[in-house]
Amino acid sequence: MKRFLCSLSASITVAAVAMMSAMSAFAEDATEAATESGKSGGSAGAGLLMTFLPLVIMFALLYFIAIKPQKKRDKELKEMQQSLEVGDEIVTGGGIVGIVVRTGDDTVVIETGGERQKLRIKTWAITENVTAMERIKAAKASASSKKSEAAGLASAKLADDEDEEIAEEKKSKKNKKKSSEEE
Repeated sequence: MKRFLCSLSASITVAAVAMMSAMSAFAEDATEAATESGKSGGSAGAGLLMTFLPLVIMFALLYFIAIKPQKKRDKELKEMQQSLEVGDEIVTGGGIVGIVVRTGDDTVVIETGGERQKLRIKTWAITENVTAMERIKAAKASASSKKSEAAGLASAKLADDEDEEIAEEKKSKKNKKKSSEEE
């Protein structure tokens, strides 16, 4: 997905530059024609607008495709780093896996390996909280199972209601048969 967005933004950039150069060439021709015929002013403003419009569009697309999502990821990473708890399993940027033993202001002490070696690392070096990810997955799974369970209960209730309706219909038919036989 990342490669696709990069190639998309690159192609948009190339298209915008080509469009800008073509429009500026047409704008120059239009201004020359306007000055030759004695008209000036209105077409110059339009040419200037058409020159900068592709640039504005390009920067807007760049912001929404690249800058805004990156800011969101950075914010989520900072929140994760600030919410570390003792006992969380983390992964550093260098690939070191460990369990948090102690947290400080800007450092964290982790245990790694079977020999319980302790390392003190900076919080900015932590890239993933495995324990938190597992908690989120478990919460999503329990929420979906509760939804499916609720849906199952609702469908079971509907089935029970249908069974009761069928039983009532049979009773009413039997009563009608008895009443018709008695007559």
